[in-house]
Amino acid sequence: VCRSNKSPWVCLTCSSVHCGRYVNGHAKKHYEDAQIPMTNHKKTEKQEKVQHTVCMDCSSYSTYCYRCDDFVVNDTKLGLVQKVREHLQNLENSAFTSDRHRKRKPLENSSLNSKLLKVNGSTTALCATGLRNLGNTCFMNAILQSLSNIQQFCCYFKELPAVELRNGKTAGRRTYHTRSQGDNNVSLVEEFRKTLCALWQGSQTAFSPESLFYVVWKIMPNFRGYQQQDAHEFMRYLLDHLHLELQGGFNGVSCSVILQENSNLSASSKCCINGASTVVTAIFGGILQNEVNCLICGTESRKFDPFLDLSLDIPSQFRNKRTKNQESGPVCTLRDCLRSFTDLEELDETELYMCHKCKKKQKSTKKFWIQKLPKVLCLHLKRFHWTAYLRNKVDTYVEFPLRGLDMKCYLLEPENSGPESCLYDLVAVVVHHGSGVGSGHYTAYAAHEGRWFHFNDSTVTLTDEETVGKAKAYILFYVERQAKPGAEKL
Repeated sequence: VCRSNKSPWVCLTCSSVHCGRYVNGHAKKHYEDAQIPMTNHKKTEKQEKVQHTVCMDCSSYSTYCYRCDDFVVNDTKLGLVQKVREHLQNLENSAFTSDRHRKRKPLENSSLNSKLLKVNGSTTALCATGLRNLGNTCFMNAILQSLSNIQQFCCYFKELPAVELRNGKTAGRRTYHTRSQGDNNVSLVEEFRKTLCALWQGSQTAFSPESLFYVVWKIMPNFRGYQQQDAHEFMRYLLDHLHLELQGGFNGVSCSVILQENSNLSASSKCCINGASTVVTAIFGGILQNEVNCLICGTESRKFDPFLDLSLDIPSQFRNKRTKNQESGPVCTLRDCLRSFTDLEELDETELYMCHKCKKKQKSTKKFWIQKLPKVLCLHLKRFHWTAYLRNKVDTYVEFPLRGLDMKCYLLEPENSGPESCLYDLVAVVVHHGSGVGSGHYTAYAAHEGRWFHFNDSTVTLTDEETVGKAKAYILFYVERQAKPGAEKL
């Protein structure tokens, strides 16, 4: 219908091929158009067949039922679904073979075919791997690509031992995780590890994170279905569940032992959130000090809160959309957002503080200090907010530094920090394209070995710092700059 070659889905009733939900949704529309009003309570076999409810992803060969809004793992008695899979596989193999013969000469001159790029006049291999969109899963892909480029975090998982989830007759077979299986059959850490291992190995252009997505469906019910989800919400759920699973040990080895063996994650870097420390809290964990002062009696209350990321408001003075005739005002910077987060503010009537000295709720002021900075500082810009019954997007551009973000002025005790311990360099940016949280598209920019890449689902392109700096960031990942040898205090 739309002549798109992205995400093809074939209807197993009539063999029509349409684009998936995240493109233009013609596969779903085909199912909806084929619906027949059921006048009788009993469905005849003929009526059942013309429903066009079951389709197959031509890229990953997953079978999906629109009526159940779930993947189909069983087959017909004659094994027809598997025959379709084999037929599609044969078509792909024959197309690949003929294409290889046709392009034999160019291939002889290049080891990675289209994955060769010219950088500064010399030819280099592009070893980055994209992630296939499984139907509005760009929110997951953008987060996975960002996390895969945080070296300490990624290396920890890649070095974990593999877990055998099945034994006996089914050992080695592919496991399809569905809602009907028990929770003991799935491991988020294992699927996350396998996904990270598949990225940056350079053997394929794109990887399909099906197994990981099925586990996400299983243990995070909020993300079931194929509607667009919020990337920040997914990141928090993902990190929280990884943290919880790692606390229980991994493949018979306790998390504390694995952390001790990793010299880069010292005991002093650990920040405990909901139990024992894990690699999640060791890398992303920081501590906030929340100061509340009663304006009536002056009583001060202090509370320490651990955090994995900081959610920053875009100050209201920068939110107004300017017309073409208006002069453009000052540009909103990341420092403006951080200052808005940490500045002293008076709590409004709906947030009155229960003063223990006054024995009642009183007007008060609140201020945040950062008591401990994390190794990786994750900053979430609040682009979505509720107005009446709608959730609108703040599309304001926020200027952010690619290098040398100085967090010293937000620290509770800046005098105790080293000269470079508060400096952060950007490693990844998640961007939301579109107007609403339930729609639009997510992509990510990430730095790998000194080069910036743009990850747009299965497409990965080399980009430059200027393009990254112009992005309307939604989530920013900053890595703590390593202090130079000899710079530490004696």
